[in-house]
Amino acid sequence: MTRAIVLHSLLLTLAMPLTLLLCTETRAADPAPLRWDRSESSVALVRGQQVLWRFHHGSTLDVPYFHPLSTKGGRVLTWDRPADHAWHHGLWFCWKYINGVNYWEHDRQTGRPAGRTETTDVKVETRDDHSARISLALAYHPDGDDEVVLRERRRIVISAPNAHDEYSLDWISEFTAGNNRVELDRTPPKEQSWGGYAGLSVRFAKEMVDRQAISERGPVEFGPGNRHRSRATSIDYSGTIDGDPVGLAFLDHPQNPRHPTPWYIIRSPVTGYVNAALLNDEPMALQPGRSMTLRYRVIVHPLRWDAARLKTEQTRFQQSSLSF
Repeated sequence: MTRAIVLHSLLLTLAMPLTLLLCTETRAADPAPLRWDRSESSVALVRGQQVLWRFHHGSTLDVPYFHPLSTKGGRVLTWDRPADHAWHHGLWFCWKYINGVNYWEHDRQTGRPAGRTETTDVKVETRDDHSARISLALAYHPDGDDEVVLRERRRIVISAPNAHDEYSLDWISEFTAGNNRVELDRTPPKEQSWGGYAGLSVRFAKEMVDRQAISERGPVEFGPGNRHRSRATSIDYSGTIDGDPVGLAFLDHPQNPRHPTPWYIIRSPVTGYVNAALLNDEPMALQPGRSMTLRYRVIVHPLRWDAARLKTEQTRFQQSSLSF
């Protein structure tokens, strides 16, 4: 065997462990495949041990809701049932008062709202591209009274996550009054304090710090009560979790009543919160049998967005057609 052949064999022998190591590291770096996790009361998109998003729709819940909503790397943006507001559920929709009955806070005696929101006819379509479509029916009535005062048809379309685990939820709800006039109301807002809230809301995780909010016009200012109220076509709320920037964008469809919607935003030391506060300025009434439709898009994203990016997404949303 010549010296050249011996040297070549020696180099191959030395290179093999390095090659195996590089291949192992490459395989380890590859993300786990996405998969669906379904039960009778929820549906989730999962990667490895990380839940990217989960929708809870069990019949015993006060409201159906999303939690967690996560970004790449397992950063969870939402908070379910915080101790200070046990009726906050990640990303959820709830009216405050319907005909004077509270559907929002828990009654101290029963531990549940006096107004009941019943979920039925849940249909979940999960697709091979990891997008999903969810439809359900909701009936609103006071506790102990079977007469439904308001009905809702809801459809939520969740996009497949992109390479950065950015994904959107297109939310459309059609509300129809029952046999009597329905008045949707809220606690009147107080300057730099609570009130005005009802509708689509999110409670952010306590781990989110360095929080800020922008509209399509630029950064929003928070007053002494760490509150902000204004009308805008879109709002982005972002912060950092374990040093990683993350955020949620909320887009109001131009066909919505009272567009651009009033927003109620909190950035207190404990509470991160955004509400598309349709009723902030005044109540809203539906005559018997009449309907109203609300359309929103929520985008879960890494990094911080600026006003230009938010405006671009809002333009795309305005050009979309959301219907049943």
